[in-house]
Amino acid sequence: MTETTSQRIRLTVGDQTQMHAYVARPSGAAANSGIIVVQEAFGVNTHIRDVADRCAQLGMVAVAPELFHRTADGFEGSYGDFDAIRPHMAALTVPGIIADMRAAYQWLREEAGLAPERIAVIGFCMGGRVAYLANAELPFGAAISFYGGGIAPEHLERARTQHGPLLMFWGGKDAHIPAEQYRAVADALTAADALHEQVVFSQADHGFFCDQRASYDPGSARQAWALVLEFLRVFGVL
Repeated sequence: MTETTSQRIRLTVGDQTQMHAYVARPSGAAANSGIIVVQEAFGVNTHIRDVADRCAQLGMVAVAPELFHRTADGFEGSYGDFDAIRPHMAALTVPGIIADMRAAYQWLREEAGLAPERIAVIGFCMGGRVAYLANAELPFGAAISFYGGGIAPEHLERARTQHGPLLMFWGGKDAHIPAEQYRAVADALTAADALHEQVVFSQADHGFFCDQRASYDPGSARQAWALVLEFLRVFGVL
């Protein structure tokens, strides 16, 4: 297993606000690929940092931006305590999200010296929607979205502007994202002739990839991670 290092950095966003981000990278070697790891509604918590660390162990530079930076610094909410996250979620805007993602993307381009085709984005829950939005604005080499609620119906028109190939995971038992919503996303991407793959785990619930949630499904999570790695390899990010 590749040794890694991690640190918390500060990025300047386009609107001149300051945003912290967690960065993990392989030790003692220059990485030739990078990935933005996008948080759930519960912040850049141990789960998101663990995903970033796993990516670093693969030889990637991983950066996880703190998207709630305009309302809190270093926010980490507890799973199930939705009252704590509501004000931060309500303060998010699409222009602000895109500005934050652009700042993380530019850091990978400039500080890590990576070409666009070697940069990917992966997001979970709220971050799954953000990954889709960011891929519509920035030239990623690949984009991965886990149970990204709110894409349908609000953002279906962005199917036409997706850049990198898109891999999307859904839970067949996810009451938060019914089948008609994720099918609408797939239909919009197909109509736009966007390169995409849709994976539905029939017995999985929302949040199935996170081992800190009651909905964690080890089998689905293991399969999904294997597909993520192969997707990144097939499209030349890894």
